[in-house]
Amino acid sequence: MEKLKQRWGLTSNFQVLVIIIVFAINGSFAAHIGEPITDFFGLSSETTNPFIFWSIRIILVFVVYQTTLPIVGYCFGQFKFFWNFTKKMLSRMGLKRLFKEA
Repeated sequence: MEKLKQRWGLTSNFQVLVIIIVFAINGSFAAHIGEPITDFFGLSSETTNPFIFWSIRIILVFVVYQTTLPIVGYCFGQFKFFWNFTKKMLSRMGLKRLFKEA
């Protein structure tokens, strides 16, 4: 726990626990919500080329995950941490221009 506290700049073990719970809830939610969304667009693993289906599904889960992470973090009182985490992750993926301030 001490390594995570130091790496993430946290002050208590409780914060680490809350953040781990948020990651778990959000990851499960993003994976779970992917199926109804792909069904909505008429995509299924039985009727769609597996490469296309899983590529779309992975991208979809990633977008849902990044979108909902700060929201779920807010519900647990950790919005600032997760907003900074999301910005950092997307910046490393080359999407830094999304967060430039005027």
